[in-house]
Amino acid sequence: MPSASLAPVKRALLSVSDKTGLIELGQALAGLGVELLSTGGSAKALREAGLEVRDVADVTGFPEMMDGRVKTLHPMVHGGLLALRDNADHLKAMDEHGIGGIDLLVVNLYPFEETVAKGADYETCIENIDIGGPAMIRAAAKNHGFVTTIVDVEDYDALLAELRGNDGATTLAFRQKMAMTAYARTGAYDAAVSGWMADQQGDTAPRRRAVAGTLAQELRYGENPHQQAAFYVDGSNRPGVATAQQHQGKELSYNNINDTDAAFELVSEFDPAQGPACAIIKHANPCGVARGATLKEAYGRAFDCDRTSAFGGIIALNQPLDGATAEEIVQIFTEVVIAPGADDDARRVFAAKKNLRLLTTQALADPAAAARTIRQVSGGYLVQDKDNGVITRDDLKVVTKRAPSEQELEDMLFAWKVAKHVKSNAIVYVKDGATVGVGAGQMSRVDSCRIAARKAEDMAEALGLDAPLTRGSVVASDAFFPFADGLLTAAEAGATAVIHPGGSMRDDEVIAAADEAGLAVVLTGMRHFRH
Repeated sequence: MPSASLAPVKRALLSVSDKTGLIELGQALAGLGVELLSTGGSAKALREAGLEVRDVADVTGFPEMMDGRVKTLHPMVHGGLLALRDNADHLKAMDEHGIGGIDLLVVNLYPFEETVAKGADYETCIENIDIGGPAMIRAAAKNHGFVTTIVDVEDYDALLAELRGNDGATTLAFRQKMAMTAYARTGAYDAAVSGWMADQQGDTAPRRRAVAGTLAQELRYGENPHQQAAFYVDGSNRPGVATAQQHQGKELSYNNINDTDAAFELVSEFDPAQGPACAIIKHANPCGVARGATLKEAYGRAFDCDRTSAFGGIIALNQPLDGATAEEIVQIFTEVVIAPGADDDARRVFAAKKNLRLLTTQALADPAAAARTIRQVSGGYLVQDKDNGVITRDDLKVVTKRAPSEQELEDMLFAWKVAKHVKSNAIVYVKDGATVGVGAGQMSRVDSCRIAARKAEDMAEALGLDAPLTRGSVVASDAFFPFADGLLTAAEAGATAVIHPGGSMRDDEVIAAADEAGLAVVLTGMRHFRH
């Protein structure tokens, strides 16, 4: 461990792709008497701002060559970064070879991630893999006992404050923190490159897989107050909670973020061109999902599925929030509302509820887009494709004597979309484009059928209905019925049609029971386990 001494900054090398704040930084460093070295476009920008800058090519004695691929990979640069200032042999070598020390390195890397995100071709992406930058960063960060390494524009102000507060020097604590940040940046960069290259080769299980994220928010705690937590974004820019703009309300909590993501991914299943839709989520499970002629109607119908669970829930909409819908939402306590947008009337309504978080995303997430999910287990990670399975009417196979009606078909496809987002074992009753009972996360599929039906009975009583809305509904199951008991439980609740994957050893037995009960059954051939 190096001593906790101050390290003077007399000479700095600035070489950045993102030139945000570069001129101001260069001016401030020059004002502190720091000699500036630079390369290419960075040197040009600094010089045009009237600053005295020495080209790295003058230091190395070699011009930039090979389209800029070779410019800083030289002992005159790396020796200046790596030399230990308290090592006599190192100082002797510097003197013998005319190597000047570099006390401050400011580098940000070629925009590889941004280039990939824009859909650039293979060769363009390859050319945006930085080599010299990471090499210099790693060298400077290793030698943080004497050298300060800055890789993020966000740290420019902190650097200048450090220098001004220490007579042009930096403290060891600051250099250590910047070195940590530097290695995280090169690690994330390499993770992006290796992940992209695996995708280009179609390698779904590379020998080593690196993942990285950028801190978006320090959280007060995790799922529970005794758990520390933070929120990181992966830079994919998929519409959702990670990219949303928060207009009002307290900071999102760990559970808020998790539940809001679940709500938005679910509501994104419903094309806004086919009408308004609303999803209400509690503890990552939907407690009400519905379509309607208006957003207000969609919200009301979703709310009527389970008003008790909706209290303190998360609401996601597939169209911009309007004032009339906002007026309905604020009638009960809601944690978060997320939508593609919100009009002025809606924002005025919500302004009176200062703790209600309003997020807008500008777009819905594509439910069929390729993505990955990562889950930690003890000693490792499980990595899989995101469940982006989507079915159409053409995928359905009718296996009972009675075929479903047109309305039953529409409701079954609706129920299937919802079941995909319910924790297994999942059972979803739907009637006329709205959930009327949801059974989630049970060890037995029969129990999920019963719980969903019981909730419908409770809501019928609360709403003053003559019978629960499961009467005349359809039911979706995320996986096959291993026995006929679950299917018959749904029939007892009033379901008239069933959609499920099929594939059980007892499918014939289950289908025969459905025929005897007068049910219409269609198979999807696709399972939607969600654990």
